[in-house]
Amino acid sequence: MSLAEAMIGEFTQEAVNTRKMLERLPEDKLAWKPHEKSMTLGRLASHLAEIPEWAATIVNDESFDMEAGDYKPKALSSKQELLDCFDKNVENFKGVLNGQSDEHLFTNWKLMQGETVAVEMARAACLRGFVLSHIVHHRGQLSVYLRENDVPLPAIYGPSADESI
Repeated sequence: MSLAEAMIGEFTQEAVNTRKMLERLPEDKLAWKPHEKSMTLGRLASHLAEIPEWAATIVNDESFDMEAGDYKPKALSSKQELLDCFDKNVENFKGVLNGQSDEHLFTNWKLMQGETVAVEMARAACLRGFVLSHIVHHRGQLSVYLRENDVPLPAIYGPSADESI
């Protein structure tokens, strides 16, 4: 099995779990946030929906410059729009990785801040850190947001207090 095939398998499982959370979004609470420094529920969910699209930049480009102003966060305004965006980005992630050689995934990619290299590491490590782990991190945040709004949480890695597997 290639590294790309293994990553697609792991990502697919995490995408299924993330979609379960996104499906629970209360549309009437998208402006809610737990603290003044926190993202709103809608912004957090939009961020989760957009993260998988970063794989294309990591795999296909040599770097990404955060100061260039090319990144514009998505402002998705409905649960269906979020789910559609997420589903499209999940498929794009799989398509981008499909057929990538281990050799290419072990070449370095850079996250730039103008002329300064903020991060430089193997594309595979960037995919794991900036995409897979990033999704798991924000999905955990989303679970707290949902719990604080009395939304039953889905079973993810095992049963939740609200649902069995």
